[in-house]
Amino acid sequence: MRILGITIPEEKRLEIGLTTLFGIGRSRARIILGKAGVSLGKKPKDTNIEEENKIRSAIEGLTLEGDLKREVAGNIKRLKEIKTYRGLRHMRNLPVHGQRTKSNARTKRGAKKTMGTGRKVAEKK
Repeated sequence: MRILGITIPEEKRLEIGLTTLFGIGRSRARIILGKAGVSLGKKPKDTNIEEENKIRSAIEGLTLEGDLKREVAGNIKRLKEIKTYRGLRHMRNLPVHGQRTKSNARTKRGAKKTMGTGRKVAEKK
């Protein structure tokens, strides 16, 4: 089963398999399958063409994959251009949502770099 050029894993349940699409999580997958009238536990290999088309039509109205990525990138770019606090945090590659940075934020800031004591080495006489 292919949707928006992405293959949905055949062995996983549809509820989980649809989450491979960027912009669809578990809750949205349940809503889509509810609209299409397909059971959550069904696997993509067990669906017929009619059900696949219903799922595709339920997904058509949503902003997903490349369009969604472009939209998010555009929002971040706009924040940077108008120099909001959040935009500056994005620019400086720091956490955006108010997390502490003294002891954590290793994912955003990178590996820990130990600083020296600050003293110069005494010259030998």
